[in-house]
Amino acid sequence: MALRRIKADLHVHTCLSPCSGLDMSPREVVSAAIRKGVDLIGVCDHNSAENVLAVKKAGERNGLMVLGGMEVASSEEAHILVFFDDDDDLLGFQEYIYQNLVGRNDEHSFGLQVIADDEDGVTGFCDRLLIAATSLPAEAIVAKAREAKGESLVIAAHVDRESFSIIGQLGFIPPSLALDAVEVSAKMTASEVKERFPDCKNFPVITGSDAHCPDDIGRRFTWLTVEDGTAAEIKKALTGRDNRKAEC
Repeated sequence: MALRRIKADLHVHTCLSPCSGLDMSPREVVSAAIRKGVDLIGVCDHNSAENVLAVKKAGERNGLMVLGGMEVASSEEAHILVFFDDDDDLLGFQEYIYQNLVGRNDEHSFGLQVIADDEDGVTGFCDRLLIAATSLPAEAIVAKAREAKGESLVIAAHVDRESFSIIGQLGFIPPSLALDAVEVSAKMTASEVKERFPDCKNFPVITGSDAHCPDDIGRRFTWLTVEDGTAAEIKKALTGRDNRKAEC
């Protein structure tokens, strides 16, 4: 398969995330990404992957590549993006996260957590407190992701933010934390984040939209030169292997 340069937004939420709009349905997420010229999205709702398969189905029907994952909140309240090529790995990881997530959602305080199908039919509501931090330290989250049978991809989310980032919560990136990359938010460039936070010099840098509404999808993105949108190919791009590239 030939290499191609694709536009990737690896930080997109759906209506399952309580802080997202109800218009972030699987079909609308896919439609918005296509309108913005995005080739690949990473679906990463807070502490859950219950809408991933619906987005994948809608994406396949419309020619959009979809990588399934979630944005996990560690016990330190650091957010980590975790993706898997194999759906069974993702759902097994979700069960592990659920076992370490306490509390029930109050939809009046935090919003609805809608589970939908690929045609935007509502199939249920998640009553777990997805907005909360898990009881798992960042080291345990990364270690569990590495147990996957297929390829996994682990990225520290919005490292330049003062809150809910590994640097914001700990003040540094633990040397033993086996990250594949760090993500910078819309407020900073890759070069700026490496200058401000020296720990980031040890990792490839990507950027994504952290979209919670359709208009935000694709506002920040990373160019990837890859064969396809799998975690395995993205990992090659992040390290520059086999002529793959990642540019942001």
